Amino acid sequence: MLSNNHNQTKVNRVFGKLTCWLLFFLIFKADVFAQRYLSDYDSTLFIKDTLRPLAKRFNNISFSGYIQPQFQVAQKKGTQTYEGGNFQEFADSRFMLRRARVKLDYAMPGKQGDFPAALFTFQIEATERDVNIRDVFVRVYEPTKHNASLTAGLFARPFGYEVNLSSSYRETPERGRMSQILMPSERDLGAMVSYESQKPERKQFQVKYDIGLFNGQGKSGPAEFDSYKDLISRLTIKPVTFSKHYTISGGLSFLHGGWVQTTKYRYEMGFKDGSDMFLIDSNTENLGGKAPCEYYGADMQLAYKHAWGKTEIRGEYWAGKQPGTATTTVNPGTVPTGPTYIRHFDGAFFYFLQNIINEKWEIMAKYDWYDPNTDVAGNSIGKAGTNMTAADVRYDTWGFGATHYFNANLKVLAYYSLAKNETTQLAGFTDDIKDNVFTFRIQMRF
Repeated sequence: MLSNNHNQTKVNRVFGKLTCWLLFFLIFKADVFAQRYLSDYDSTLFIKDTLRPLAKRFNNISFSGYIQPQFQVAQKKGTQTYEGGNFQEFADSRFMLRRARVKLDYAMPGKQGDFPAALFTFQIEATERDVNIRDVFVRVYEPTKHNASLTAGLFARPFGYEVNLSSSYRETPERGRMSQILMPSERDLGAMVSYESQKPERKQFQVKYDIGLFNGQGKSGPAEFDSYKDLISRLTIKPVTFSKHYTISGGLSFLHGGWVQTTKYRYEMGFKDGSDMFLIDSNTENLGGKAPCEYYGADMQLAYKHAWGKTEIRGEYWAGKQPGTATTTVNPGTVPTGPTYIRHFDGAFFYFLQNIINEKWEIMAKYDWYDPNTDVAGNSIGKAGTNMTAADVRYDTWGFGATHYFNANLKVLAYYSLAKNETTQLAGFTDDIKDNVFTFRIQMRF
């Protein structure tokens, strides 16, 4: 009898603790909508005295997240696409959980006012395909004016506008083909120094500057595979208002890096026997050397506010030099073992966004291209003896869609993507491949 009473007492204690945790989570979660990093909820509101000590321990922690279930239809079974990944061999339609993420932010209190001394962020993703870590980093602020900060860990590379625009805020279902090939997973391990004025009375014209050193392979591989690092920097011009209704912003980005060559064979574009082709360099000094990687980027965003809401135009252009293999220009996650191919590339993204009638309805059009080898085009690709492959084919992609925002946290999106490859002499690329995709998505965030 005494044993039963003792067990019951233990159960009651555990149940009581779980109840307190659940009540706290519900209260806390309901008040972190629209928060990003700093927790600004008041722990004394709607909390009984018994929960006040518990809440005080967590008033610098905030949770946020979003989920994106979707349905897609492709032009044919087994479509190879950058609209959420390739379709399986016998499938031309699918339900999928494109993204489902939860993020925790902890702001360590500082000595001056509400500005934190440091920030810790942890974000996890769980879908039907896998569970993985998206962000784990710490950001430490300069303690006096907070203008400078040091970030270290796994976080987004400071390159470009589209790469750094969160998937929960981006209007189109996916980033452009070039973003996904050159910046897979958008994140990398490294350290970054940033400068941005934090004065509340700061002037209208403001800039932010980031510069960091990164491993290079991002999340596409299990570990750093060489000693070469990527230097990445970005200068951002924050939105400037003019003529009352217009705002303009932009940025410049730069990347200098590369990865190790594991053979002495290196191919670069040249001209021989009347044709553009890859010419081989088999100098023994290439073995263990650096395959150079250089990107240059510029972007601009122009917005006009009106009675319906907003009209916005975005443009972004990248160009540079990308090492790869004979068959791909994707940044490698593991060390490449074959000959190295050096290509000059360029590409761009253009967005047109328009609210219709009110801010709850928005239509969009997007155009992007990625040319992995600007030194050759069309029927020159695939010509005998030129060493060209599908990795040298240019793609132009158009997208059209509409979004309905029920509120700030819930929206539905319908989008149709039309991808067009250039026609070449390569087998399989003598005509346009049927790889258009329709996407219907629901998104909820908190």
